[in-house]
Amino acid sequence: MRKRWTVAMAGLLLIVAALGMQGHINAAATGLSATISISVGGTYSSTVDLITAQAAVAFPTKSVSLTFGQGANQADRLFTDTRSTAVAEDLDVNAGALTDAFGNVFTIAEMKVLIVCAPTANTANILLGGDAASVPFLDTAATTTTIKPGGCFVKTDPSAGGIAVTAATGDIIQVAPSAGTQAYDIIVIGSSV
Repeated sequence: MRKRWTVAMAGLLLIVAALGMQGHINAAATGLSATISISVGGTYSSTVDLITAQAAVAFPTKSVSLTFGQGANQADRLFTDTRSTAVAEDLDVNAGALTDAFGNVFTIAEMKVLIVCAPTANTANILLGGDAASVPFLDTAATTTTIKPGGCFVKTDPSAGGIAVTAATGDIIQVAPSAGTQAYDIIVIGSSV
């Protein structure tokens, strides 16, 4: 008896790469709009003797849409970057150390979207979170999550308050390689107040 299981989940690749590709982000000095979409499609099949059964996998597209502003389903700040690091680096989203695509200082009081993806070419994992002054996107500062090569971490909170960013005590997004020098892509969307 031979069994063959095939799972094709195209939308899972969204979390790997398509949030940057499927997500539509336009930023200007006075405006921002973003749509973050997740969808999964494909087939799940099994072959037993002379019979092959197949089921379609169709997870309907789920979207978070943000318009320019500072309330629910709104944001007014966008930071994107492709980075490479050999040591833990702390991205301070409230101290003015980061700049956006236009050279403007990136400072947020509420985080609405965090996406971190590791390229498949990485040779080790990316560790996300863990700084004592972390933005609480993983609920507690000491918590970390591992992003393996080709994987992504996605967190959205389009509520009016988003994920609170607190100057000096809760404003760090820490990214570290588990070994060697590793690359990652990051998108942070938030509100300035």
